[in-house]
Amino acid sequence: MARLVKVTETRNLPPGSAAAFDVEGNRIALFNVGGTIYAIEDTCTHAGASLAEGAVEGTKVTCPWHGAEFDLTNGSALTPPAFEGVRTFRVVVEGDAIHVEI
Repeated sequence: MARLVKVTETRNLPPGSAAAFDVEGNRIALFNVGGTIYAIEDTCTHAGASLAEGAVEGTKVTCPWHGAEFDLTNGSALTPPAFEGVRTFRVVVEGDAIHVEI
């Protein structure tokens, strides 16, 4: 059964930033895009790079190693060399706490 797990606080993830966290066996990247928080699997499906280290443009993140792009809203792979998307996680912000659904 899915449950919410606190990952961090909003002050640790200001707009325009990203960070990766280990959450109960999952490596999750959080992205703050204009005040909206997105959570996806942190590992690129092509070669294993940290997506939290990638460049973000709108709701798209570009892998820092080989340039594969992923949609932050649904995890889909948008460009090669990645052909498989990443898992997404539902985000709930309560006060200052950022939770993801595991």
